[in-house]
Amino acid sequence: MTEPALGSERTARPGRPRDPQLDEQVLRATQELLVEQGYQATTIQGVARRAGVVTTSIYRRWPGKRELVEDAVFALETGANPPPTGDLHADLLAWTRLFVSVANHPAARSAIPGLLSAYHDDHDSYRRLINRGEEPTRGALRETIAAAARAGRADPACDVDTIFEFLRGATLIRALTRGDENADQFCQRTADALVRLATPPNP
Repeated sequence: MTEPALGSERTARPGRPRDPQLDEQVLRATQELLVEQGYQATTIQGVARRAGVVTTSIYRRWPGKRELVEDAVFALETGANPPPTGDLHADLLAWTRLFVSVANHPAARSAIPGLLSAYHDDHDSYRRLINRGEEPTRGALRETIAAAARAGRADPACDVDTIFEFLRGATLIRALTRGDENADQFCQRTADALVRLATPPNP
């Protein structure tokens, strides 16, 4: 579910080649400050001090705080998308646990509400943020359910987009409001509900 250090996806600026080690230092410092201080109190100046760099080095790479925090969140190590196993419930349980793990990461819990608020009036940036976080993952979940359908364990006509939205929304709200409290029980119940959405209705 993770991407590479995503600062590298932004348009390169002319000048010296980027230093991946410096990028990593800055992203790690941003993650640490998000956990320690929260989104609002995390600043470019604070990140520069923590990373041991000058602020101009950061501004050469990121236009501002929003873009830096976004890249720091997408650089978190959260694990790979679970591969299909042929067991639909086990697969959807693995997906639920992955989403819960991502949403429960302390840096993500701090950053996501701040980013959503910061991008609220910037439709293009908001859609880019949402698409960046979900499109590759949505496709992988679609393949998991397609594999189950080929094995006769899922309804080929089920609405994968609805399943994805249910999974994303339920796990995000849960993480932001309850953290990891009774997380395993929540994951089991959520996987049960997802299976019902993915399987054919009883005749």
